[in-house]
Formats: sequence, C-alpha cells, structure tokens
Amino acid sequence: MASEQQQQAIKGSKVLMVGAGGIGCELLKTLALSGFVDIHIVARDAVLRFRPHINITAHHGNVKNPEFNVDFFKQFNVVLNGLDNLDARRHVNRLCLAADVPLVESGTTGFLGQVTVHVKGKTECYECQPKPTPKTYPVCTITSTPSKFVHCIVWAKDLLFAKLFGDRNLENDLNARSSNAASPSKQTEDIFERIEGEDAEQYGRRVYDHVFGYNIEAALANEEMWRNRNRPKPIYIRDVLTLKSNQQNGNMDKNCAVDGPNVSAMSSVGLKNPQDIWSLAENTRIFLEAVKLFLGKREKEIGSLTFDKDDRLAVEFVTAAANIRATSFGIPMHSLFEAKGIAGNIVHAVATTNAIIAGLIVIEAIKVLQGDARNYRMTYCVEHPSGKMLLMPVEPFEPNKSCYVCSETPLLLEINTQQSKLRDFVEKIVKNKLGMSSPLIMHGSNLIFEVGDDLEEDVAANYAANLDKVLAELPTPVTSGTILTVEDLQQELSCNINIKHREEFDEEKEPDGMVLTGWTPAPIDKDTRAIGNGESTSDAAQKALEAQDDSDEIEMVTQPGAALAGSKRRLLEISNADGEVVSACNQNLEEEDDVVLMLDGNADIGKKKRLQ
Repeated sequence: MASEQQQQAIKGSKVLMVGAGGIGCELLKTLALSGFVDIHIVARDAVLRFRPHINITAHHGNVKNPEFNVDFFKQFNVVLNGLDNLDARRHVNRLCLAADVPLVESGTTGFLGQVTVHVKGKTECYECQPKPTPKTYPVCTITSTPSKFVHCIVWAKDLLFAKLFGDRNLENDLNARSSNAASPSKQTEDIFERIEGEDAEQYGRRVYDHVFGYNIEAALANEEMWRNRNRPKPIYIRDVLTLKSNQQNGNMDKNCAVDGPNVSAMSSVGLKNPQDIWSLAENTRIFLEAVKLFLGKREKEIGSLTFDKDDRLAVEFVTAAANIRATSFGIPMHSLFEAKGIAGNIVHAVATTNAIIAGLIVIEAIKVLQGDARNYRMTYCVEHPSGKMLLMPVEPFEPNKSCYVCSETPLLLEINTQQSKLRDFVEKIVKNKLGMSSPLIMHGSNLIFEVGDDLEEDVAANYAANLDKVLAELPTPVTSGTILTVEDLQQELSCNINIKHREEFDEEKEPDGMVLTGWTPAPIDKDTRAIGNGESTSDAAQKALEAQDDSDEIEMVTQPGAALAGSKRRLLEISNADGEVVSACNQNLEEEDDVVLMLDGNADIGKKKRLQ
C-alpha cells in the first residue's frame, strides 16, 4: 500500500510514456492500477475499460516528429521509456536533458531486463557510456560471397530495398549497371531507373533478372574468387515462373484496397502463415507483388523510404529477396517470422519479464516524483538467480564528465578529407552515430549544411549541392585541424567535432571509412554497498559471470550503460544449462536491439563516483 506522501506525489503528477509495445502495455496497466491519473501515451482504450476515471491522452506518431519538442516534454514531471530502438532512446534522452525532466529508461531481451534512472546533473544520462555499434560485415561479403542467411538479409535490406525505394542519391555498393543482351542498345543504363511506358510487372521482372541472374553471372566470370568456394547459381525469372502463373497469383486491386504500411504482398498472393518457409516460386511471386504494391499503392513514399521492421510490405519484400539470394548461394531459406527477427534485430519478448520491468519502472518513477534521489536504483533482472537474487539493484552514478551529450566534450573524427563527401559525414556520423534528426553544421561562422522546411528554395539547393562535394573542396574547406560544430535544434544539442585527416582505413574493421572517438566509459568504484538480500551486487555479479564467448556467431548486441558494481565495468553474461553464453545483462537491454556480447576490463581510466 502506498503511503499518503506517495499517493499525493502520484496523483499530482503528469507522466509521459513513450512506446506502447511489450513493456509499454504492461507499464500503462501498472501506472493505472498504481493510481496515476494523468498519463500521456498511445493504446489508451483497453486501460480505460478498467480505470474509466483517469485521464489518458493519446498521441499518435513518431516521437521524433517536430511536435514532440522540448516545450512538449517540459509539461511532464517524469518520462517513462518503453522503446525498442537506440535511435529513439537517444532522441528522448536529449529532449529530457534539454527540458530538465527526469527519465526512467527500461528494456528487455527475452528473460533479461533492466530499469535505469537518468536525472540531469545528478545521474548518468542514457548516453554517458558509448553504445557498441551493431555487427558489420565487409562489403565484399555482402555483395559477392555471402555464406550466412544474415548476409542475404543485409543485402536485401541495406542494398536492394534502399536502391529501389530509398534515396537513390546515396552511394550504394549494389551493381546498378546493365550490359546484358536484354538491353544491347543501352549498355550503361541504370537498371533501377524505370523505363518510360514500363508497367510495374515488367519493371519488377527486369530488376529480378538483373540482381539474381545477370549480376551472379558477372560474378562467376571471376574464376579465382570461386576456386575455394561453392559457385552460386544464377536465377532468372523465366526459370521460376511463367507470366501467366504470376498473373493468377496477385490481384492488387481486389485484395489490397488499403494503403500505407498495412498493404500486404502475402495476402495478395494468398499466403497466410508467416512461419511457413516459402518455395522459390512463392518468394518470387512475393518479390514481384511487393514491387507492384510499392509502385501502385505507395508511390509517393518512394525515394524517402527506409527499412522499418513494422512495415509489413517492406519485411515481405526483404524476406523474399533474401530467400532468393540465399537459394542462389546454397544457403537455407527462412520463414518471414525468422527473417523479420534477423532484419529487425528482434529478441522476442517474454511477458513475465515485461511485467516485472513495468513494475520496477513505476517504483522508480514514484521515487523520482518524491525527489528521493538517495534511493534511486538501476535494477537488472537476470534469467538464472545468483546468490538467491533474481533482481540486482545498483546505485546510479554521477554524469560522465567526458560524455559529449550531457557534458559537451568535443569529439574526434578521423576521415579522409580528400575523398569523403559531406554526404558521408552527414549520413554516417551526424545521423547514424550521433543520432541527430535535423542537423545544422557550421565551420567557424560559416554554415555549410542545414535541413528544414522553412529554408528558401535556393538556400536548400545550395546545401543539397554541398552534400556531393568532397570535404576539402567545400566552399569553406574541411581539412585536418578543422573544428566543426554540429547542432540539432529540435533536440537542443550541440557538439564540436575535431577533424583529423587520415589516408587509409581497414575495410573490414573500419567499413565506414572514418572513425569517431572522443568519449570514454569511466569505470566504477571497487567498494559496493550491500543492497537487498544482504549480498553486495559485486558478489552477485561475479557469481553470475559464468562464461565468456568470443564466437563471431553471436550477433545480438546490448548497450553498455551503467555496469554492475565491481572493480571493473563488466557485462553480466548469462549461461544456459549447457554452459553456453546465451544473453547479456547490462544497461539498455532492449526488446529489439542489436546485441553483441562484450567484456570491458579497462579499470585504469579513473574512478567513477556514485550518486550521493
């Protein structure tokens, strides 16, 4: 039973929930049952059925939309995150810092989960510890010599889907040039450009034959490449389908009357079970039908689409394309359900874990509302109890003074300024690494790039032209020693980046062709207070640290945030009954994060202070 003081804090609060997935639905229920009466979130109807007198305001849209700005966040007493991706989490973290609103973070991965508290100036922010990037693969493996199904997924998602439906101005390693006999008069045509008068069916077949047939034949011409590898098999659509059979299996007008992300190629061709593994012919029909639906029902989106695991048609297209490529290279095909998990980096949720984490979120939210900073806890839920502990609470830590987000520490970027374009810097660093949505880039007092709907047309054109210029050839050249200021006005975040010219990069270890550094995780103190169950978290963590696995087969990644207490910042690895490492528990486990099992043993950087 909540005390009178707690009840007053709860009833007088206005909370924002971000995300209404596995954790979010449990959290909304728990908030309602705990007495919260002013909640802003989506998915409101179910809760109102058993708590009809509380005020639940639904906001439909992406949290990165302009209307959810700093002023919007300032109206809340606390923000509770139930998100499933790193990009959105970083965005919310920055808005909470700018609005000076406490944030309670959470995440689950299967049986594992955690809840962390982030209060500006008092505790670490969500980004005080650098997040490991998802596992990357050499371009040559993805484009030429795939050996695993994940390689086919990456090819279908990041190359083919992006080339067909995304921004075609972006550089792409997919071979787009055709010189086959089908187009003898157009030896250098871009195969992905639609020919005048060509219908969607013809276009889809032409692209299919190029990427699964012609490109494979071109690769086979390099005999040396296949000396010690299995040779792939070119696949042409004439060998899989007849035109008549495909026309009988798709009726866009009849079966797909809806628009938007609910359009389904599966439904159109009569397939129902996402856990079935489709035949080559079925994958081919899905591929063609998806192309037709994108061109016919979602034509306005083409040119700006990026892969989204919640976009049904995009997942269907990527699954079909990956399976066809897998067949060509002798790799077993996968179901839509399995392919979506790989493409979206999904670790399927466990309802009990979500419920536990939702309860812990509310407990920490009440402490925040009461200003009870001394009792804030980062709590980790583990799969196998250690020392009779299933929940492992850890005291939060002070902000990392080298964090570029909350401490404004400058970053260092090593890049070839004579070869890399401004577009590479914007896409790979500013957007992907720093997570900025609406960036503004300045070189001293000179503005070299900006985005926004309010820009004059000629100004926007000048900035767009700058994107395709090499850094050293910009109107205000960017060379070694240059300091760039990058801002995101929506997030109210600004950071400085020191540029260092570097000639060469390791293609496998540094596939971006640039390296961003500048913030260092600070290790934690050796001494640990006993919390719960009479056992220190360092002891419990040590007992739970059962195994370490360096296998490159493990591709799932957790984000290293505030680590379990001990002499080293360590990741809690969880073993199954056979002693194999199957998961890791650390800050920012997410329902659908990329995961990498890591162990960071650097204890010599300096001491980290606990929150007092």
